[in-house]
Amino acid sequence: MVKNFRVSDLQTLLASMGRSKSGLKQDLVGRALRLVQTECSPELLKNVRQLYESRFPKASGWLAARRPEGVSVAYSSLSSSPTGTQGADYLNGIPKLSSTPAAEVKLVSLPFYQTLEKLLLPTELIAQNSEKLQDSQCVFELTQSQADQVRNSTELRPGMKAIQVVLRICYTDSVGVQEDQYPPNIAVKVNQSYCHVPGYYPSNKPGVEPRRPCRPVNITPWLHLSTATNRVTVTWGNFGKRYSVAVDLVRLFTSAELFGQLKHCSVESAERCRERIQDKLRFDPESEIATTGLRVSLICPLVKMRIGVPCRVITCAHLQCFDAIFFLQMNEKKPTWTCPVCDKQAPFELLTIDGLASEILKETHEDIEEIEYLTDGSWRPIREEKERERSNTPDYPVLDICVPEVNGHSPAHSSTSQTGKSGAGSTAGGAGGGVVVDLTLDSEEEGGGAGGDSDDTEDSQDSPAPKRGRYDYDKDLVTAY
Repeated sequence: MVKNFRVSDLQTLLASMGRSKSGLKQDLVGRALRLVQTECSPELLKNVRQLYESRFPKASGWLAARRPEGVSVAYSSLSSSPTGTQGADYLNGIPKLSSTPAAEVKLVSLPFYQTLEKLLLPTELIAQNSEKLQDSQCVFELTQSQADQVRNSTELRPGMKAIQVVLRICYTDSVGVQEDQYPPNIAVKVNQSYCHVPGYYPSNKPGVEPRRPCRPVNITPWLHLSTATNRVTVTWGNFGKRYSVAVDLVRLFTSAELFGQLKHCSVESAERCRERIQDKLRFDPESEIATTGLRVSLICPLVKMRIGVPCRVITCAHLQCFDAIFFLQMNEKKPTWTCPVCDKQAPFELLTIDGLASEILKETHEDIEEIEYLTDGSWRPIREEKERERSNTPDYPVLDICVPEVNGHSPAHSSTSQTGKSGAGSTAGGAGGGVVVDLTLDSEEEGGGAGGDSDDTEDSQDSPAPKRGRYDYDKDLVTAY
């Protein structure tokens, strides 16, 4: 059996028994044979048999009669330690073998990813020594059908296919479903080539550390799209927490496709929305405050624009909606799935389109930015205070003070005085019922001007230059109504 093992099988066997796994294949075979000859134990025999059965599944028929009781084909231990079990199994890279604790780990379903097949069940990463930086390997093979499915899938954008093989990493915890979580110092190598792992998003808030979006790692571009063996090496930081990895064949959705699903499957009728409003505004005798209406904005809190498709979370208590298209596009780029109104969790399966808000958006003008729901389920638009003031302000003709034909005087004095024209403009303004006031003159100048009207209307070369105010530019007369 040992002579028929592959290099990865030999390395797993030696590592499970605390022996060195480095060297060429002939060295590993000799080391394993000496181990069997000198330290033959039930644990070692069990490991050898399980590795052989995984290598040659057809031979499991006659081995079943010799297998000790309680030992299953999908074994959960390749070492005596409870934590080294899954690691040895994982390091061997046998995708069809599952370790019992790690197999209980359930990864959360992701809206943008539809799992088609599981290529490697969740398996724990096990530290092989006391070093802080660890390397763990696994291998898996694609069937010809799976390889063709990936190869022939359409491209969502250059270099990204709709059918992908992704690597997912999460905490090793069998309680509940686990979200994707990267270990520190993570690096992923696929067939001797490093693949891209999403980096950190910088934070705009001072004192807040950058956040790393933990999402499935697309390893498709570096795979052998054939029945050849693919080897994945995960480099990770060993700082006390336990992690498990899984490899899945998935179909990737776009935000437009998710919006189509939302519009087709999750729309709340306008009648149901009115009932919800009435329940919120129903009179409560125990409450000291009676609510007669609820104001709701028609502006999306995400992009500060008018909502196109009103959406909200069923479990949220507020009636305020946000734009479904922008919300899905935002989570496609940076998945957070939190409500932009109350910051609570907003998973895709709890989103719904508000039918009543959709009708309101169609019936109201684009200038209406806010409405109020009333106790009977009806609504009314709320006009801005500026619009109210504008509607109550009487209309007056607008005069352009720079047009002499309109105001009766020149727009500005030139370097040569044109006081005669100004006087004529004053007379014209007085005839029209207006009062002409020169705001640039002092009180004494105003008094002098009143007693010398005849002098102001005569042009003379000896007359002094017109006086200027405190500014460098010329002033004109302004009609006060």
